[in-house]
Amino acid sequence: MQLKSLIIQFLILAFATTALRAQTYIGIQETNARLAPLIKGSEDTLKKQFEAKGLKWPAKYIYMRSFKYEKELEIWVKNDIKDTFQLFKVYKVCRTSGKMGPKRKEGDMQVPEGFYYIRQFNPNSNYHLALGLDYPNLSDRMKCAGPPGGDIYIHGSCVSVGCIPILDNQIEEVYMLAAISRQQGQDYIPVHIYPIRYDQEKSALYLKAQIRDDKDWDRFNTTLQSSYNYFQLYHRLPVVAINSRGDYVTK
Repeated sequence: MQLKSLIIQFLILAFATTALRAQTYIGIQETNARLAPLIKGSEDTLKKQFEAKGLKWPAKYIYMRSFKYEKELEIWVKNDIKDTFQLFKVYKVCRTSGKMGPKRKEGDMQVPEGFYYIRQFNPNSNYHLALGLDYPNLSDRMKCAGPPGGDIYIHGSCVSVGCIPILDNQIEEVYMLAAISRQQGQDYIPVHIYPIRYDQEKSALYLKAQIRDDKDWDRFNTTLQSSYNYFQLYHRLPVVAINSRGDYVTK
């Protein structure tokens, strides 16, 4: 009877541990047979990269910035809410669609510009792995005259129709970093999408020529630049609000 009781207790404990594990983002992903070996490989690779750069593993908080003109996706990390962000890695965005400027309607092929966060983890994506953004946000919905569209992702497979694609081995790393930070309690993983790096002269001249006398676009871009400058100076996220016209306002 004592042995039977111990076995029952062990099974209850094992079930509870498995259930708890399944509730975490990493646990959920590991239930996917295709993804489990990718997660293990990415984790080992990331640990070595963090060690080489003097960063603490694992990162509790991550922040992503993407730049259309430069075709880059940055990953910044930190381990305490009070810390400043440190740059971990810059990935090359391998395909683009649309042009400079925000996404304003469904089917315009545009990559959005503005302030978003990760709302979805998709381990079964047709594009290897995918992290869904919360596009359209409130500003997008207020600014779009018609249907704003949706389904904007950071994903693999190097194809794009308004998304941010990188190579498959790269999305494995980015997906893993995002899943770990979510597991550790980062409910909102910010993703800021900019048209350019504003402190690069060539980029700034290109964007200026695109905007010309478009006052609405110029006002929109001014807020993006303000938030970019703030982060460049402090390596902290700016506070961004949305006013009654749907404009971003950096505080």
